[in-house]
Amino acid sequence: MTSITHRIAALFRIKANKALDRAEDPREVLDYSYEQQLQMLQKVRRGVADVATSRKRVELQVNQLRQSTGKLQDQAQQALTAGREDLAREALTRRTAVGSQITHLQEQQASLQAQEEKLTLAAQRLQAKVDSFRIRKETIKATYTAAEAQTRITEAVTGIGEELGDVGLAMQRAQDKTEQMQARAGALDELIASGALEDATLPAGRDDIQAELERVSSGQDVESELARMKAQLPAASAPAAVESSDAPKNPSDQEATS
Repeated sequence: MTSITHRIAALFRIKANKALDRAEDPREVLDYSYEQQLQMLQKVRRGVADVATSRKRVELQVNQLRQSTGKLQDQAQQALTAGREDLAREALTRRTAVGSQITHLQEQQASLQAQEEKLTLAAQRLQAKVDSFRIRKETIKATYTAAEAQTRITEAVTGIGEELGDVGLAMQRAQDKTEQMQARAGALDELIASGALEDATLPAGRDDIQAELERVSSGQDVESELARMKAQLPAASAPAAVESSDAPKNPSDQEATS
């Protein structure tokens, strides 16, 4: 049972991978990868800005504490001048505590400065990689687009493409139907000429006798026209057959002959 389940899962993965391969557009994948890199670069830049902001805040605190130490120093001096050694001691104690805070903040400032430099360098390197990837991406996209166009043109010329293949089949079907209609029209004409079929466009009541009478009338018209054309010919060119067909002028010759 387990082996069957594994085989079904493997078959499903194979089918899914094939479907994804057909649907996957490399240009879209490249654009998505580029967007992901831009987002990463934006995060690094925000990190640099955050670290720089923290470093600047620590720097402001150090400056304020330094001003406080100067003020406490002045207060201690004034207390000694006034004969208040206790106040001078308190001012110096506070000044020492503030000095410790300054030292701690300066260590934080140095650490933040180091982090800022590292992040800045990382952002610069990542920016260079993103720019390089963008150039490669556009080059690959242009190459893929050109190859796709060339493939479509080749498919169009050779008729391999699905759409053009359908067009070729449609043209073949149209040609076959045209030839079939031409053959049918020729067969019908032959049947009408042989008399097997009647022409439905002719007037009603036509039959074989009427058709024969029309042919006889047509033949008579031809003979009449031929006789008229012979009569118009010159006398010298009349055929000898016409003279031989005339009756003899001398009756005695006719009797002798008989």
